[in-house]
Amino acid sequence: MSIVKEVQVHPIKPKSGLIAIASVLFKDSLFLSSIGIHRKLDGSGYRITYPTKKVAGRNIQIFHPTDRETGQAIEEAIVKRVEELI
Repeated sequence: MSIVKEVQVHPIKPKSGLIAIASVLFKDSLFLSSIGIHRKLDGSGYRITYPTKKVAGRNIQIFHPTDRETGQAIEEAIVKRVEELI
């Protein structure tokens, strides 16, 4: 059973590799949004980035996975959904 329950992908006009924005429902209890989806530079797939906010000249991460298993589960679910749409 997947810990990522729902994935929404919103394509955008490509800019600097960014092709879409995603939102995920995590473990039926946490909604995460504004996750960037980028095409890899070599064209071999996709990578994701988590939102940041500029504070006092520094980029501060709003949220991000704290372990490899969670990060992979989120990335795999998003990439699967992107491939279904494209």
